[in-house]
Amino acid sequence: MKPVEPPSCSSTSTIVFIGRNSRGNWVAQEQNGLYGGLFVNRTQAVKYALFENGRHPETIVELSREIELDMGGKLSSSNHITAAVSKRRAA
Repeated sequence: MKPVEPPSCSSTSTIVFIGRNSRGNWVAQEQNGLYGGLFVNRTQAVKYALFENGRHPETIVELSREIELDMGGKLSSSNHITAAVSKRRAA
């Protein structure tokens, strides 16, 4: 029997944001809202992000601002976040 991989692993690696929400829970969410979850601690959020993105730690971005889990689409203000990440990579 072949191990089953999550659907996200078959696609090109994308940015996964992690951070705390307004209630203090840890959030991990793919930039386009394809996957995400709530976690009790940072370690579990990072572990989930690595599993979902095919073990690409370079695509995980920890945010200093609050992040709310939104499975209905893109993260609020994700254009600003993506622009900031793009600028950081260019430097």
